[in-house]
Amino acid sequence: MVSDRKIAITGGLLADPARDAPAHGSLLIEGARILASGAVDIPADAEIVDASGLVVAPGLVDLGVFKTDKPAFHFGGITRAALMPDQSSPLDDVGLIREASRKGKPDFWVHPIAAATRGLAGTEMAEIGLMQRAGAKAVGTGRSWIADSGVMYRVLAYASGLGLTVISHAEDAGLAGKAVATQGETATRLGLAAAPACAEAMAIARDIALVRETGAAIHFRIVTTAAGFDLIRAAKREGLRATCGITPAHLFLSDRETGDYRTFARLSPPLRSEDDRKAALAAVADGTVDVLTSSHDPRGPEDKRLPFADAAPGMAGAETLLAMALNLVRDGHIGITGLMRLLAANPARILGVDAGSFEPGSPADIILVDPDAPWIVDSNRMAAEAGNTPFDRMPVQGRVRRLMKGGIFYR
Repeated sequence: MVSDRKIAITGGLLADPARDAPAHGSLLIEGARILASGAVDIPADAEIVDASGLVVAPGLVDLGVFKTDKPAFHFGGITRAALMPDQSSPLDDVGLIREASRKGKPDFWVHPIAAATRGLAGTEMAEIGLMQRAGAKAVGTGRSWIADSGVMYRVLAYASGLGLTVISHAEDAGLAGKAVATQGETATRLGLAAAPACAEAMAIARDIALVRETGAAIHFRIVTTAAGFDLIRAAKREGLRATCGITPAHLFLSDRETGDYRTFARLSPPLRSEDDRKAALAAVADGTVDVLTSSHDPRGPEDKRLPFADAAPGMAGAETLLAMALNLVRDGHIGITGLMRLLAANPARILGVDAGSFEPGSPADIILVDPDAPWIVDSNRMAAEAGNTPFDRMPVQGRVRRLMKGGIFYR
């Protein structure tokens, strides 16, 4: 139970997503809420937490994980996670949504994404309104694209009336088919079933056309190609409610990483060409990308120690999300407050949850980060349920030293 005690986090660099640049200051917390930030008068009865040398930031809001994983989330600074509907029983029922909402308590918040269609089959719309009342914060197509434009139109129109964002997988199924890689030199050399990268742009173009008709809000969970980013830019200029996200893997790795049939690099959507990877970095820098997600999907040997084409797509991304994302700051693509918009404020806004902010009254979900702490990603020693990371053996910088959720420190 959270008391009404006051905690003052002092001496740190405040990475407030609402500001253009970080500033040294204090964060004052009472109970489970933030009282004030910046140049704060510290009450005499406040417990002092010294954050000298650390970055003080909102807890990360991970928009689109496939599994709840407390050790990995706490290691990576994730205090809230939007759970994808692709579960052993798809989240297409009120009872399943309620159960998913309770999964993380009291250690972190889980915000379920309701399946847009029954069984995620893409044919019959699910009971979205009832699932919203049960706790769903968005509607999702899951790992696949809804091929039937009529069904997608109805999903968008209905979700718009409820004030819910539709989270879409951007890959035209007719083109992607059973492909496991991006069409190009690497896939040809390895003899892998591949699809043209334009499968992404075609899916995005169709969905944007439907958004134009319905006025709905759509979030493309992972966009990875230059053509896809161009479509998102154009939609935003038009004033459509379209946002997009990406994973660190698609920002920092290309399809070359699959060159030795590394199944840890078997992802959905697949890793793209080097030119598309550079386009993704540019899209982060110019504000086209709204969200960075871990797409956390821990997979054991039974799913990954298989021929590349037979291995399940997915990566354990929660532990490396922040450390890899900090490279964007070190390389000058964005500042630290801009990074926290991508990792906390924007995903919270898309989900419609009160989080990712230092505003007075906001939940006290806070992380203290040592941005320069070095460590080496080791798939054999990860906190996650499985260590299927494409960043295995990579040296990184950035560690969460302490994590607070609802005014309580968990580490």
